[in-house]
Amino acid sequence: MAQRERNRERDGRENDFVDKLVHINRVAKVVKGGRRFGFAALVVVGDQRGRVGFGHGKAREVPEAIRKATESARHKMLYVPLRSGRTLHHDIEGYHGAGHVILRSAVPGTGIIAGGPMRAVLETLGMQDVVGKSLGSSNPYNMVRATFDALRRQIHPKDIAAQRGIKYSTLQNYRQRLFLVEE
Repeated sequence: MAQRERNRERDGRENDFVDKLVHINRVAKVVKGGRRFGFAALVVVGDQRGRVGFGHGKAREVPEAIRKATESARHKMLYVPLRSGRTLHHDIEGYHGAGHVILRSAVPGTGIIAGGPMRAVLETLGMQDVVGKSLGSSNPYNMVRATFDALRRQIHPKDIAAQRGIKYSTLQNYRQRLFLVEE
């Protein structure tokens, strides 16, 4: 009985993920009888509470490629600490290949100001107020990977306080005095 409840609970958790299709690419392989088409899909999956992942899948049919990409994304999830559950703790930059993105925290009511693949990642992550800018490649794969690189660099202030050997409240008071931040 307990096993069945755990399975039901796990299934409920997996259903609360939101997935967004970022890009589909059609590729052709030339063979003796003509062309053979295949599809590659890039999907972003998140729980809108700070966990997000991306995956890439290839198949002969579009739905199968999307399914493979979604499975891959669920296996490679990343947790990102959010300030007040809505924005970043600090401004960050991310790089991958020629992709270069900048993510900046924003005040409540700003919304998600970012384009294309970056917007899909931030929406599935659950961010509500953030400003993003892509400076490098507009290739969706590089943009998504650069955005994930930036999100991996996000550090919670509690971790910074522990590294410095001070109390978290001291760090927050210093931040409020320095930047006059209203939270």
